[in-house]
Amino acid sequence: MTEPLDRGAHRRAAPPILQNAFRPFFLGGAVWAALFVPLWISEYLGWTGFLHGMTGHAHEMLYGFLAAIICGFALTAIPNWTGRAPVAGTGLAGLFALWLVGRVAYLADGGAWISWLDHAFLPVLSAVVIREILAGKNWRNLPIALLIVLFTLSHLAFHFPDLRDAAVRATFAAAILLIALIGGRIVPSFTRNWLAPRNAAAVEHLASPMQMFDKLIIGLTAAAVAGWTVFPHAGLTGILLMAAGTGQLARLSRWQGINTLSEPLVWSLHAGFLWLFLSLLLTGASIVLPGHVPPAAGLHAISAGLVGSMTLAVMTRASLGHTGRPRTAGLLTTLIYASVQLGAVLRVLSAFQNNDSVLLVPAAILWSGAFALFAIGYAPMLWGAKPPVR
Repeated sequence: MTEPLDRGAHRRAAPPILQNAFRPFFLGGAVWAALFVPLWISEYLGWTGFLHGMTGHAHEMLYGFLAAIICGFALTAIPNWTGRAPVAGTGLAGLFALWLVGRVAYLADGGAWISWLDHAFLPVLSAVVIREILAGKNWRNLPIALLIVLFTLSHLAFHFPDLRDAAVRATFAAAILLIALIGGRIVPSFTRNWLAPRNAAAVEHLASPMQMFDKLIIGLTAAAVAGWTVFPHAGLTGILLMAAGTGQLARLSRWQGINTLSEPLVWSLHAGFLWLFLSLLLTGASIVLPGHVPPAAGLHAISAGLVGSMTLAVMTRASLGHTGRPRTAGLLTTLIYASVQLGAVLRVLSAFQNNDSVLLVPAAILWSGAFALFAIGYAPMLWGAKPPVR
């Protein structure tokens, strides 16, 4: 018991921004998304040219932005799973510093030894996650640690040009499975908690999380995204992806999302999970119907739609709850959800129009604007102490 108690005291002595991983990493990831997407669009349109083109865009959205959000969520959720004190204080500061060094190192392009500095963060994160889960004997969540390890290995592979495309698909596969697993727990659970005092009849028809049906669909999804990683043009891969997407839609239909429309903090989770269906469907359709569905539609359904909307749904809820605020969405939070959803829809539509700037530019403004709103509106609660209990 001494080690958790010591860590707990260390955490309480730290400034608020370093007391929980979600605080620096949600804020840093949101700022990075808000800044990087407009910079990328300016480069795509030929106005600037210092982000390493499409390679830099993919790298920083996956291993910069998304890695920060995964870290913030994982190191905040794991203490709830294990009963151990959170990583905080100087250890958390060091981990965040590694993430920042990675952003500077990759964009600086100062030679191989500097660019490889951006590899330090994810291996350390993987080690910390595995240590915490093993120390807490939390075997149920070991698959999540293994998916973070897969994320780390795909980042290593990304730096080898011949493996880059497969590395991106493997990273997306890890993100899809993380959301299928974690989203499959939190969406029905948070929905049940919200509905229970409001609509008992709806609760009776709400499926419990992670039943055998859910596990079968997650297994099908794992097979589909593994096939996509290794055999991205095979017809069977496309069929598996579309079947997995249909299965994920069936999971979502059992969670009573239609009864949550009066609370954006809850329906945003359902809307985010809906993108899992759309992502798998469009990605599979781009293989089965290549002349009708462009690959970019599926990729941006995953990145802008699934990742963008689900991360903001989780970031807002976790930030409110863990800083002692009421778990309800005000006007700002509702605008965040509306902006990221509309931006994602426009981004996917633009893929069908050969990335026409008429759709691409407003998509980027809306999507990055959602993260800018989060950074501006949530910074005070992430940086400051919890409000006093009344």
